[in-house]
Amino acid sequence: MTRIGRLKRRAEFLAAASANRKWVAPGLVLQARQDETTITSYELRLGFTASRKVGNAVLRNRARRRLKAVAAEVLRETQTTALHTDLVLIARPATVDRDYKALKEDFRRGLKKLGVAAGSPGAAS
Repeated sequence: MTRIGRLKRRAEFLAAASANRKWVAPGLVLQARQDETTITSYELRLGFTASRKVGNAVLRNRARRRLKAVAAEVLRETQTTALHTDLVLIARPATVDRDYKALKEDFRRGLKKLGVAAGSPGAAS
């Protein structure tokens, strides 16, 4: 079972953005950063964000809640191979209205594309 933590500080989000590994889908933007030098007790850390472009506070909170639910569900059923990886899920305006199954598929494809999920091209075996 993968131990999952949270990104909480702005510097952690900026570090993930500076890694220049991202996947853009209609429902979300996924950024990944793998850092072997950071010693944490978590194998995987997640961060969630929604800018004002998504909408008012109610819509931004709904978008973040949907992303959290998608991440929890997909990571529970997906075997991750990347250790010490930070993932940032960024909401887009379509996140609020996008079909839940399509949102899950966006996240799954992003994990494979960025080499975090087992069986993906960039994943370590």
